[in-house]
Formats: sequence, C-alpha cells, structure tokens
Amino acid sequence: MISRVWHGRTTPANADAYETLLKSEIFTGIEGRQIAGYRGIHLFRRNLGKEVEFVTVMWFDSMDAVRAFAGEDYEVAVVPPRARTLLSRFDACSQHYEVKAEKKT
Repeated sequence: MISRVWHGRTTPANADAYETLLKSEIFTGIEGRQIAGYRGIHLFRRNLGKEVEFVTVMWFDSMDAVRAFAGEDYEVAVVPPRARTLLSRFDACSQHYEVKAEKKT
C-alpha cells in the first residue's frame, strides 16, 4: 500500500469554498476515473489563524496505480486550476510513503 500526502493552505475566507470544491468536484472526479488500485482519500483541515491548512492522504495499491493517477512524473502535485485560485500556497510535489503497518481497533 502506498500513501500520497499533499499540503495546501488557504485564507480563512476561502477555506469553506475550497473544502466544498474538494468534496463536491475534485474527489468525485478522481473517483469517477475508476483508477485500478486507487483505494480512497482522506481530508484533514486545521485552522492556523491567518491560514487554514488542508492535508490530503490518498491510498493506492502500488506505485503503478499512483502513476495512473498522476502520470509518469508522479511526484508533481495534481492541483486543478479552480483549486489553485482558492489556495494561497501549496506543495508543488506530493510525498509518497510505503505503508508498513496498519492496526484497526
């Protein structure tokens, strides 16, 4: 299992609009692509006062599945134009981690 981690920040004024865009368009668009080996996405949000931080963690079966999502240059962040208008800054690249353990209770 591979996790793909990415960070973006908005102004507090844009935070709700960005979250709505993620949930209503971007996440459903990813799901609609029906990428073999894509296992889902988590969204985290944290208020930092002058900024609001968002973190996404995507789950894939393999690096081949990551490439199917992001392309051969798979580390480059996939940030649609509409999202870029709401973000004040974001990671240009995503980080990828091999999941070595998972414990559910």
